[in-house]
Amino acid sequence: MLIASHVWVAALIRRAELEGASATVSRRGDDRAGAVLVKVWNSSERRARVWRETVAPDGAPMWLQPMDSEMEGEVDDWIRRQIGQDPDLWVVEIEDRQGRHFLTEKTG
Repeated sequence: MLIASHVWVAALIRRAELEGASATVSRRGDDRAGAVLVKVWNSSERRARVWRETVAPDGAPMWLQPMDSEMEGEVDDWIRRQIGQDPDLWVVEIEDRQGRHFLTEKTG
């Protein structure tokens, strides 16, 4: 991330809330350089997804979806494993009836 993690997370939460979604920080990581996972709960379809930042082949930031499940517990277990590997990790949870992630960067 090119900006401090806490600033980026605050902007994501604000975008989600402006569009009528609920967004919270469920785990606070390193303020300046912590990586971020975005968990999205689609309340209409009852499906959870996770988005993780990576780098595209052209060097630009990009978000990939490494986990998707109808079993929210499976997603939460996957997130816990990631936290075990990276204690500086942030986790933002968004609940939205349309399942929107509110990420402005490229997704794949």
